[in-house]
This record gives sequence, structure tokens and C-alpha cells, in this order.
Amino acid sequence: MADDHRTAQQALPPHRQLMQMGSAYRISRILYAAAKLGLADQLAGGPKTAAELAGLMHVHAPSLHRLMRTLASLGILSEQSERRYALTALGEALKTGAPGSAKAYILVNGSHWFQSAWDRIVEAVETGKTGLELAQRMPLFDYLARHPEDASLFSEIMTLVHNEETPAVAAVYDFSVFNTIVDVGGATGDLLAGILARHAGPRGVLFDRAHVLSDAAALLEARGVRERVSIEAGDFFSAVPTGGDAYVLSHVIHDWNEDQCLAILGNVRKAMNPSGCLLIVEIVVPAGDRPHFSKLLDMTMLVTTGGRERTEDEYAQLLHKGGFRLTRVLPTNSQASLIEARCA
Repeated sequence: MADDHRTAQQALPPHRQLMQMGSAYRISRILYAAAKLGLADQLAGGPKTAAELAGLMHVHAPSLHRLMRTLASLGILSEQSERRYALTALGEALKTGAPGSAKAYILVNGSHWFQSAWDRIVEAVETGKTGLELAQRMPLFDYLARHPEDASLFSEIMTLVHNEETPAVAAVYDFSVFNTIVDVGGATGDLLAGILARHAGPRGVLFDRAHVLSDAAALLEARGVRERVSIEAGDFFSAVPTGGDAYVLSHVIHDWNEDQCLAILGNVRKAMNPSGCLLIVEIVVPAGDRPHFSKLLDMTMLVTTGGRERTEDEYAQLLHKGGFRLTRVLPTNSQASLIEARCA
């Protein structure tokens, strides 16, 4: 699909291609407005006009009509007779609680605090500092610790974004050979629950900062693995639980700069059994200039966390510095790969 989109873009004159890229933010802001106003929820019962919705939504009816007309042109709504609009299959995904809902993702990406990081992208490139720190004067995870509502929404989108990864990672590797799997920075435990549900033998340790773990017990209970998991709060920059056979770092390494990554890897190496295994779940950047989601994600890391996405060679170099040797990279039926490493 990315290649098809690129081909369609290249059919335009160069200045038109650049203009199209430069104005893409308009669509994201339109989607944000629809999500923030809860428009899809209001249309869940059937087609309505802007005039019928305006009072319930406390908005200006003519302006709402213009928004709905534009959403119809984007395939999110469909225009019916007498200026009524209905949800399409695409629009259904904007409803609160809809399976696979993108609403939380759109709300976070369109929020003032997240957008403020992108507003400082030029300074981020100039200085190497993150746009978020320049705008909010604190790192991302400190910001989330101080803003629990934003943190809860952020955790929700992490689960949504990575929901295809859990079964894919659990299926691609034989976790049954381990007695204890320590999920470092595992948040609510979605990946660990998926691994334990597929592999009956191992027990798990879920480790993260206390405020991140607040919803973990409920999720593990719902997945039927709560009794097999020990939940431990702490800071992986200080220490991680000891004695594990396998240590999982899922979308952790890409959040941090090299010195911070080496501190995390050093603590894992100290804690793990000598014959233990390190398993890193990340999206590996392919070589060359072909379009790939990881390259846009890398820019998100630049402006928000100060981390980065890496190629396979770059992971091998980082692991070597951290006292590990990369043994193999396993693609999964998702965008992420499973990177296996052993103590050097």
C-alpha cells in the first residue's frame, strides 16, 4: 500500500507532491475534531443532520455541517438525502469502545501536549533535544507521570497500536523453554499475558513504574494468567528483578538515548541467569530508501522521547556495547521483529 501511495504521489508534479505533503496536517486536525467532539458516538443510532446534532453537542450547526461534509469526502461519513450523514465502516472505528478503535490514538496525536513536541521539530534537529522537553520542560514519561488522564489514554493507544504484535510474538518463539520470563517495562502486561496464555509452563514477572502498573492486575485477570504473574514496581535505570531465564524489552529500547539504553541493558545483564536470554521486541528499520513506518516512527522518537529506531546492524552494535551478542532476528506477522541476544 505504501508503494502504491508513493507511485500515486509521484504522478503529480514535484511542487504538487510537496504541497500535498505540507498540508497533510489538515486531515489529522479534522479527524481530531471529530474524535474530540464525539461525533461518531452521536451518529451511532443512525443518520442525522448537523441541525439535529448541534444542540446535543453544543456546537455551531452550520460549522458542524461543513465538518461532516468534509468527513464524508474522506470516506468517514456518507451523505444521505436531506443533508443527513451516516457512519461508514471507517467511521465506525471512531466510536468510543469500538473494536480496534482509533479514537484514543487520534486524541493523543492531536492533543496540545503531543502537538507541542512537533511544533519544536526544527529546534530538536538543531539541538538534539526532544521537542517535548523544549515545549513542556520535562521528558515524556515525567509528563505522563504528572498527567494521569493523558497517561491512561497513552497506555490505551500502546495496546491498540501493538495489539497485532502480541499473538505474533507469542507464536514466533518457543517461550516454553523458560521457567521465568521477566517483562521489563511491560506496562499493563498485554504482551506477557499473550505469551503465558500460549505457553502454559513459564511464570512471569511484570516490572514497570508504579503508576504504569495501575491497570495491570485487571488485564492479567481478564486474560486468565494473573496467578502466574508477579507484579513488581521499580525503575529499570536502577535495577530489574533478578533470576529470570528470559528478559523481554518490548518497545523499551527505542524510547531512550544510547547511554540510557546501555544502563538498561547493563541492569538486565546483571540480573539475568548466565545462560539467560534477552528478547527485544522492536520495529527494525530496513536498509535503503523504501517507505517504511519505522522511519516516520523514528521522527516521533526524535521529538518525543529522545530515543530512536534502529537497523539490525545498529542493534548488533548497541547490544555489543551492552555486553550481549545478537544471535538472530525473527520477523513476525506484524510490523515488529523479535531480536534475540545472549550474554557475550
